[in-house]
Amino acid sequence: MALDDRKTDFTFVGTRPDRPDGLDKVTGRAKFGADISAPGMLHGAILRSPHAHARIVRIDTSKAEASKDVKAVVTRADFADVPFKPGLEGEFWNVLENVMAGEKALYDGHAVAAVAATSALAARDALKLIEVEYEVLPHVTDVDKAMAPDAPVIREGAADYSVPEGMHPNVVRYHESGHGDVEAGFAEADLVIEDSFVTEATHQGYIEPHACLGMLGNDGKGELWCTTQGHWIAQKTCAALLGIETSQLRVTASEIGGGFGGKTTVFIEPVALALSRKANRPVKIVMTRSEVFRATGPTSSASMDVKIGMKKDGTITAAQGVFRLQGGAFPGAPGDMTAMCAFAPYNLTNVKQIGYDVMSNRPKQAAYRAPGAPMGAFAVESVIDELCNKLGLDPIDVRLKNAAHEGTKASYGPTYERIGLVETLEAAKAHPHYSAPLKPGQGRGVSCGFWFNHGGETSVSLALSEDGSAQLMVGTPDIGGSRASMALMAAEVLGIPYENIRVTIADTATLGYNDVSHGSRVTYASGLATIKAARHAVEKLCERAAAKWGIPVDAVKWEDGCAVPSGPNAGDFDPMPLADITADMGSTGGPISGHFEATPEGAGVSFGTHIVDAEVDPETGKTSITRYTVIQDAGKAIHPTYVEGQFQGGAAQGIGWALNEEYIYGEDGRLQNSIFLDYRIPVASDLPMIDTVIVEVPNPGHPFGVRGVGETGIVPPLAAIANAVSNAAGVRMKQLPMSPPRILAALKENG
Repeated sequence: MALDDRKTDFTFVGTRPDRPDGLDKVTGRAKFGADISAPGMLHGAILRSPHAHARIVRIDTSKAEASKDVKAVVTRADFADVPFKPGLEGEFWNVLENVMAGEKALYDGHAVAAVAATSALAARDALKLIEVEYEVLPHVTDVDKAMAPDAPVIREGAADYSVPEGMHPNVVRYHESGHGDVEAGFAEADLVIEDSFVTEATHQGYIEPHACLGMLGNDGKGELWCTTQGHWIAQKTCAALLGIETSQLRVTASEIGGGFGGKTTVFIEPVALALSRKANRPVKIVMTRSEVFRATGPTSSASMDVKIGMKKDGTITAAQGVFRLQGGAFPGAPGDMTAMCAFAPYNLTNVKQIGYDVMSNRPKQAAYRAPGAPMGAFAVESVIDELCNKLGLDPIDVRLKNAAHEGTKASYGPTYERIGLVETLEAAKAHPHYSAPLKPGQGRGVSCGFWFNHGGETSVSLALSEDGSAQLMVGTPDIGGSRASMALMAAEVLGIPYENIRVTIADTATLGYNDVSHGSRVTYASGLATIKAARHAVEKLCERAAAKWGIPVDAVKWEDGCAVPSGPNAGDFDPMPLADITADMGSTGGPISGHFEATPEGAGVSFGTHIVDAEVDPETGKTSITRYTVIQDAGKAIHPTYVEGQFQGGAAQGIGWALNEEYIYGEDGRLQNSIFLDYRIPVASDLPMIDTVIVEVPNPGHPFGVRGVGETGIVPPLAAIANAVSNAAGVRMKQLPMSPPRILAALKENG
């Protein structure tokens, strides 16, 4: 939906002021999840399954309960005794089952019991006193093996209506979309390439582990402090799992040390509250790094088949893909998202995509920046690159020839409004990086990427002070500099300095419901709500000025932070600054504030193009990324520095995903690399300076033209790096990560 009041000239938006929370974060004043404490606080610890798949025959907690330091022990029985609200089913049931195992432990690390004790050490020691008898069951952790006829069944009856008859019970959702006739399209092609690709699960790698402090009384009233990307969903989920009224649980979001999608659900929060209710004291739980890896949500792993036909001039005649994603022991793998995003950058006459959501004995997958999209882009953009190589075509020219644009029917159904893919490709082609010479042993890769972006439920309040400053309350945790962006947008509307606006992340008792900070929605949706709330306040400011001047309110307009007569017939009055209006607002009608609540739906899709240079050592298989450039459409960059930071962050995480990061499971189904020493995320010495180009093609669904930028940046890197490495090594890399052993094996196989 296009907005008729879109602003194009800006005073504050587009500038680069210091972030308002910067000093707190560099001096240690900011309080993160583990920084909170309370009088009488206990420490919680969770006992986790050592088996990938096992029936829980018996749990004996008596020895732990007899310990003088232990004040409470909970198992699933404590949750089951709760008089749950009607409707605890579907995803709420899945979350409960994941938070505390019921009849079976479904993966290595699955929680089976928890204790609260007087110290963290006493809590960990008490876990050793809990006796659990398991009946070990067959397990499966590989997505293709989980779909095989003889695979152990994770849970009967988990599949929904979409799954075709005859599929294994571990296949729980099925997606198919597209248009045209792919077989006819392949028949028109001069060259058809079909290939298969594999990616492993990776973790978001946030530095701050999950941490919370829960307080819940027997009267059903509670408080929760936690590191989260969405405290309203934490409130709603915890209340449902504990059988209390949602409004009786107040949740405050701490500062967050990284999330990237992995902190959009709950893991330890309901456990801390259950322990607190039983002990009648506050309970704090902080995950270890190993727990974060074993028991929170990494990405899905994927197995994919892609087939694309192309004419000699670079026209894609048909494309199809099959994308199989495992999401751990619960439904939720984004096979549908992978399928819908895979071919989304291209204007295709014939396209078909199929996605599978498959269960396995791994932890429940969670979102990780554009969930599912990077895997599909890796497979599709690799095949396009191979077609370009074999047909002797320029990879950017081919992408430009087939690029989606305004009016294109997307591969997944809708018709695009104004989009900026062509502009990113043209900027890539013109960038000095693309024409720079390569050294021997180096290769260059290009890839495009797409993400939907999201709106979601949003509520914002803005209150003016007598001195003319403003307090803005938003409900989306600041995971990427959003306080600065919100303040800039409010300043733009109010016409007062950025520094005169304080942005607070409100708790759940202060604002209406706010969706999670995910889906690249914060700058779009909370920003839109901020603009609307500020305009609401401006309306009231104009009313007060009109009353003072004794003229109709429609004879007053707002310019540069002042009320002014709207024309010569409105009267001859000097501009009235905001601070002059608020100074006596108590006697002219009371406090002045603005509010806005809505579920905006014009998020505007986003595209990016990445260029990567890589150098491969044929003796060791080590890859060095020597140059990296990100070009992405931001719609309108509110704070360009943070937009560039999002671009660079996506590229950095993509480098880790492409080259080193993977979940490694042993034959026993146990995770082998659950600490950062064994699970290698990129460090500074692994990364080049990542150059960025901000393209601004305004989103017609936002007053300032904003598109989300947080997720698209991680979609192209896997493919762009794979194309660079493949071109450098002279062999197509089809499995991620492209670790040195895999590159050496590919070189050896290639002779």
